[in-house]
Amino acid sequence: MRRWNGWGDESIHATIDEGARGFLEEALGSGAPPQDASFAAALARLPASRLSAAQLHGAPVPLNTDAEDRLRASFGQSLGDWLRLRFGQIGPVCDAVAYPDTVEQVRPLLDWAGQQGLIVIPVGGATSVVGHLSPPAGDSPVLMLSMQRLRRLLSLDAASQLARFEAGVLGPDLEAQLRAEGWMLGHYPQSFEYASLGGWIATRSSGQQSARYGRIEALFAGGRVELPASTLDIPTLPASAAGPDLREWVLGSEGRLGVITEASVRISRVPEREDFVAWFLPSWERGQAAVQALAQARLGLSMMRLANATETLTTLKLAGHAGAIAWLERYLALRGCGEGKVLLMLGFTGGAAQVRAMQALARPLLRAQGGVSTGTLLGRKWAAKRFRGVYLRNALWEAGYAVDTMETACDWPRVTPMMQAMEHAGRSALAGHGERCHAYTHLSHVYPQGSSVYSTFVFRIGPDFDSAWARWQSLKGAVSEAIVREGGTISHQHGVGKDHAPYLGAEKGATGLRLIDGLIREADPHGLLDSGNLRPATARRQP
Repeated sequence: MRRWNGWGDESIHATIDEGARGFLEEALGSGAPPQDASFAAALARLPASRLSAAQLHGAPVPLNTDAEDRLRASFGQSLGDWLRLRFGQIGPVCDAVAYPDTVEQVRPLLDWAGQQGLIVIPVGGATSVVGHLSPPAGDSPVLMLSMQRLRRLLSLDAASQLARFEAGVLGPDLEAQLRAEGWMLGHYPQSFEYASLGGWIATRSSGQQSARYGRIEALFAGGRVELPASTLDIPTLPASAAGPDLREWVLGSEGRLGVITEASVRISRVPEREDFVAWFLPSWERGQAAVQALAQARLGLSMMRLANATETLTTLKLAGHAGAIAWLERYLALRGCGEGKVLLMLGFTGGAAQVRAMQALARPLLRAQGGVSTGTLLGRKWAAKRFRGVYLRNALWEAGYAVDTMETACDWPRVTPMMQAMEHAGRSALAGHGERCHAYTHLSHVYPQGSSVYSTFVFRIGPDFDSAWARWQSLKGAVSEAIVREGGTISHQHGVGKDHAPYLGAEKGATGLRLIDGLIREADPHGLLDSGNLRPATARRQP
């Protein structure tokens, strides 16, 4: 069973040992976890559904108005979602949830919802961290369209290396169905265990090994989208010069143009070998020089993840096994990687000979920057827990600490100034509340042109909802403003949702926003899908 107010499966528990707790207390002060609202209390706060008995009876797909279903469907995994749930400050929720059993049921459901004047929000795995699922306040009833039953593999074309899925399929189920035939997709965001294929496409997701397999825009080959008034079918073509690419209209559309019901994706054979190797470098400057050289050499690595000195220190402090870590630190110091060292995790994936060749080509580039390899031991530990690290959010909350992340991407000359600006903004925002902020950063997706910049901010929750919410809002606003001021995108891999929508114009410009708005008006003239995602909600027009 998934947690209703935290991350992941209720049976999986992350812990913080005494050494890690002491590290956090030294950095931030003692944490005091607030009293969480109970599930029963949260359900009791839900208003009754605004849908009438006649509407419920007349819907082409059965609608669920149970309080639990409505609560679970109305929240994602942003810190704002957590604060509302944990403190019992629920706010607006949907009025019903629809669970179509077939893709053919989506079209009549949208037609009916439009006739009834509803707002529809598609929901896949409910892992959004930027407020995609928050129902808007207002007079219009809100229907969540859950895709969770639409998870079949519809076809597999081995000759073209294409697989067509229903868009509600979650990461593990998708990979299991492909691996049964000897294939894989290779899209591994940290939310892999709970995120859906349609959600990846709608938010332009990037997986941990996108350097080999591609971001989702490289994997998405075509599909079907149910627009509010029509159906858009996008054929699969290896390439086309016939005007604008319709796939680009769907990628990053965030449920605002239509509901993705089917998607064809480009698949790969399961690789013969995969090694994750940890390297340490003496400083951030030399670490960045190493990953830039590796990316621009185009060696074919599947992953490059560089943690700055603070994240490296935090990773080692929170890892436990103090004796083994102390031995490792002494060894690294003797090799020139002492205080200020940074951790670089590299992925080598492919045939055995290909992996050996990539490692041989990468080694001199890393050693030129003073790199020290610790082999595959740390890499194997990382791979075994690659989707478990996010459970640390639960453990930190229980210790009295909140965690939020912000991410962007920019060209190489801006990378270090961006990192510094984001961390400084986070610390300054919390200082305005008399609090400290533990901020650290890694580069998780590296390109010849530049890199993503992914920063984490840990701070004390606060004694009540108002103080916790104020701290989060200050942090979110300050870091977002720093990102756009430094010339980065407001989202490299999570989409815009409602939380980041105010900053979209800095990247798109006034003309770009008018073009996006024009496309939205053409696809959704009556605002059926206008929940505020991507672009602020507009006045609704009656059908």
